[in-house]
Amino acid sequence: MSTLNLTSTQLRRAADLKEKIAGLEDQLAALVSGTKAAPAPATLPEAPKPAKKGGMSAAGRARIAAAQKLRWAKVNAAKAKPGAAVRPEKKARRKMSAAGRAAMAAAAKARWAKVRAAKK
Repeated sequence: MSTLNLTSTQLRRAADLKEKIAGLEDQLAALVSGTKAAPAPATLPEAPKPAKKGGMSAAGRARIAAAQKLRWAKVNAAKAKPGAAVRPEKKARRKMSAAGRAAMAAAAKARWAKVRAAKK
């Protein structure tokens, strides 16, 4: 094994493994010879895993969501029918004056009177 290319963490792990192997060999020898087994060596705690990096901020998620909504809007606009895409707002209804309504009612009564007179 070449120790020139190993990092310090690799060297430490190798030393830990050698200690574990030596402890297991001692236990095996004690078991085979029939003497009282030596207590198991205390294991060293493993180095904690590095904290997870990355992730995304709320602002980043919002930017991505806005961009995706824009892309879908373009897709849906392309699918839409040309005439049905934009509906004009309804115009305000015109209000008829009381005099205008009275004039229309009088005209309708006169027409119906003429129709009834033609039937007789």
